[in-house]
Amino acid sequence: MLNTIDILIIAGYLFIVIVIGLVLRKKAQRSKGDYLLGGNSIPWYMLGLSNASGMFDISGTIWLVTLMFVYGIKSAWMPWLWPVFNQIFLMVYLSKWLRRSNATTGAEWIGTRFGFKKGAKLSHIIVVIFALVLCLGYLAYGFIGLGKFIEIFIPWEIFSSYIPFSVSPEFVPHFYGILFTLFAVFYSLLGGMSGIVWADVVQFGIMTIAALVIGYLGFVAVGENMLKVPEAWMTPFFNWELNLDWTEIIPEVNNKIKEDGFSLFTIFFMMMVFKGLLVSVAGPAPTYDMQKILSTKSPEEASKMSGFVSVVLMPIRYLMIAGFAALALIYYEKLDLINASGQIDFELILPTAIRQFAPVGLLGLLLAGLIAAFMSTFAGTLNAAQAYLVNDIYLKYSNPNASTNQIKTMNYITGIVVVVVSVVLGLFAKDVNSVLQWIVSVLYGSYVSANILKWHWWRFNGEGFFWGMVSGMLAAAIVPELFPNVLGLYLFPILLIVSLIGSIIGTYSAPPTDDAVLMSFYKNVRPWGFWKPIHKKIVTEHTEIKINKDFGRDMFNVIIGVIAQTALVILPMYIVFRQGTPILISTAVIIICIYLLKRFWWNTLNEKLD
Repeated sequence: MLNTIDILIIAGYLFIVIVIGLVLRKKAQRSKGDYLLGGNSIPWYMLGLSNASGMFDISGTIWLVTLMFVYGIKSAWMPWLWPVFNQIFLMVYLSKWLRRSNATTGAEWIGTRFGFKKGAKLSHIIVVIFALVLCLGYLAYGFIGLGKFIEIFIPWEIFSSYIPFSVSPEFVPHFYGILFTLFAVFYSLLGGMSGIVWADVVQFGIMTIAALVIGYLGFVAVGENMLKVPEAWMTPFFNWELNLDWTEIIPEVNNKIKEDGFSLFTIFFMMMVFKGLLVSVAGPAPTYDMQKILSTKSPEEASKMSGFVSVVLMPIRYLMIAGFAALALIYYEKLDLINASGQIDFELILPTAIRQFAPVGLLGLLLAGLIAAFMSTFAGTLNAAQAYLVNDIYLKYSNPNASTNQIKTMNYITGIVVVVVSVVLGLFAKDVNSVLQWIVSVLYGSYVSANILKWHWWRFNGEGFFWGMVSGMLAAAIVPELFPNVLGLYLFPILLIVSLIGSIIGTYSAPPTDDAVLMSFYKNVRPWGFWKPIHKKIVTEHTEIKINKDFGRDMFNVIIGVIAQTALVILPMYIVFRQGTPILISTAVIIICIYLLKRFWWNTLNEKLD
């Protein structure tokens, strides 16, 4: 049960975000750019904190605590499913390329690459559809996690007496999700991107304090108690199989590993890296991450913002995750992991650990922070969905000359519609992991081929993009139904091949994009890849334009960045579990990586190619 102090802390946070929405309302209403991008005036470090805050979501944290409990230090690899190292590709070169377009959304960016003829219009439409499906999936995913979380602390028996209608036990989490969704809707609709960023900064401050305390409690618990885990649990390295045998410790965990499908870990890891590299090279999906990149002041600040995300997010988040995992392992017998169906649900580890181990005051702070984490993710994703609906449908096809008041009204209407639809989708979703697996393993498979080709191949046109995306999305809808018992990750190659075939056939079904469009894109963005024919045409008029030869340096920086990011994940785990030598090794790796990135990445951000 919540103490009065805890309730006041949560209420105080909710009051602050309401004030933020009201204070920034006038600024957000000045123009479309102010509402959707904060007027491109927000400092890169604040956008980085905001982006990190949006990734510090409650559903993802529930999932990661469960993974660390089960897989130990090896769980550091699991977020590569997203993949988390896509932030390194963004940091090194893709954020810079994207920001040079000066677009408002990913769909608007399509015009800079494919022009405005038939193929470009088809591409524009399919990007909007994909973005909305993705946004709705993320909103439903966060919605479920929040509801499961809140139910632990506010039992329905207490709340139901104040509600004039009945709710079935399986839908209680959804009811709580709707309740807190309303607060996120309020400040994001009123304050736009600026409101979201300021609320995110407050949220990240709360989470940082909570993470430090939880990490400390886990550190103390490990020092005072015997930790019982499988022998291979404390190392990130693995053989063909995981070799994690919980039979003599917590037998039910073996069933969890079997259900996850991660037992043959080398195959899983290879598929994860293969998919992750392709997804990262494809660039950011059209969600809140892309909107934050487009909101930066300049291409250089876009790169800095993407790099800053990993620096602030990984150590803080994983300190909390490791702390909770330590407390849950040591005091497992005190945890109640039985769900409403009478089954053990390891996704309940985080909320039950908080209820069991967080003292008065810290409990309120944690709950405020994790509720804020949900609201941050929800608000950022909602802002992205609104951007696509208003900027890329309403203003493009319905009312190009809309007044500021009309745009404001449409922002409100589309926001409400998106929330209602996502809530309905959330009602049909089974659990956090099912939605997550569908998003990262299946839906992303339909996105990759077309979005790699758009950056790196001059001949790729709007028709190729459209048919690549359509074929991939149709495959994403059909293939999982044909193989219902196969882990979504293993279906990725099928989706990739189908999408690639659609991209190639679509490309050669129509003429190349107009030279003027391709030359303008190449001149502004300056990508490396297969652009030689376009470069030859440009240098006849602009002899100063040089070919981008930074591929080798960019890939070196990506490798160093991924190593640094992984070390930032593993270091707080080893600190909580008091592993002296691994702490020193991880720290040394980070220091070396910082030196190399300072020399070969940071110092080159302002270099000009002409």
